[in-house]
Parts: sequence; structure tokens; C-alpha cells
Amino acid sequence: MNDSMHATITPLRTPHDVDSAAPEVDLPRIERAVREILLAIGEDPDRDGLVETPHRVARAYRDLFAGLREHAGTHLRRVFEHQGAAGDLVAVRDIEVFSMCEHHLLPFTGRASVVYLPRDGRVVGLSKVARTVDVFARRPQLQERLTADIADAFAGHLDARGVAVVVRAEHLCMKMRGVGKQRSRMVTTACRGVFETDAARRAEALALLG
Repeated sequence: MNDSMHATITPLRTPHDVDSAAPEVDLPRIERAVREILLAIGEDPDRDGLVETPHRVARAYRDLFAGLREHAGTHLRRVFEHQGAAGDLVAVRDIEVFSMCEHHLLPFTGRASVVYLPRDGRVVGLSKVARTVDVFARRPQLQERLTADIADAFAGHLDARGVAVVVRAEHLCMKMRGVGKQRSRMVTTACRGVFETDAARRAEALALLG
């Protein structure tokens, strides 16, 4: 680590509506529910190919929804003080996103990009940006809320002067059912702080995110 950067721990701040606490996953309950679904669609949950499916789905759901038992502040509270210019922006582009649409419990996948304007030179490690995205992606989600949650976390926990988030994703609920549109992609943005109030700085930030 160079002399111009050293780690500090900031007090944990909880922005409204961005973190939640959930009980531990009840794996047997999920298994029973999956078995009932298989019966309801006319399958035989006891045949060779399906006998372990309820157990597999339960473990998969535990991982896919792990963000319900995580807090963004865990990742964003460890900051580094970087001696840079007051207007320097930090951008991380094309973070892979894997989430589950809360309307149909079908996946949506894509990429998230984050740019923030540090306050007093406080920045976070690159991996912490990606982990923060995962905290919110690994929950039953709406893409609009996912984008806002990420922005709120950086604005609240990191106390950034400005935050902009762009998420581009494809939804299997559009591709596999309903209208069956194969090439559709949803783009959502969220801006906080100076990027919300200053049009020129917002344009600069969003340009970095493509």
C-alpha cells in the first residue's frame, strides 16, 4: 500500500430500506414446497431423476438468496483515504449480476456499473464494490429496486458526495414466457447526491458508465 492511502474503519450507517435481516434458511420447508410443486404440475417426485431435486433446489435457493442475510455496510465500512483531487470520480463497470425476479422467481442476468464521487478522499476496494452489488442481487428483486438499493448503499454507508448506478439486464420472464421477446434488455439508472442535482456532473458520471 502506498503512503497516500491507508485503511480506516468508518462507523456502520444504515440507509433506509437498503439492508434487511432474515432468519436462517429453512431447507426442509423448501424441500417440502418443491415436492408439492412437482406433484401440482403432474410430475412424480419419487422417480429417479427427481428424487433429489427438492434437496438440490433448497440448497440452490439458500445461495441464490444469500443477500437477505447480508448487509452492504459489512463491505462498505472499510475505506481507504486517497489523496486525490476533490472532483476525482471512481468507476467500476460491467459487474456481473445474477438475480431473481420477485414476480415469477425466474432469473435476470446482466451487468451493473457504479461511479461515485468520494467524500474527503474515502474510497473502497474494488472487490467491495462487486460484493455490494451481490448483497442486493442475491434477493428476490425488481431491477429498478436493485439499482436504487446499490446507489443508496454507497450514498449512505460510504457517504459518497455523488453516486450513479446503471444496470443492464435480460429477464427470463420475458424470454421464456408471456411475450417471448428474445432480444429485449432492460436498462435502469439511479443517481444520488451531486449527480442528482448537478446535470453536468450527472452527464459526466453516466458517460463513464457508457
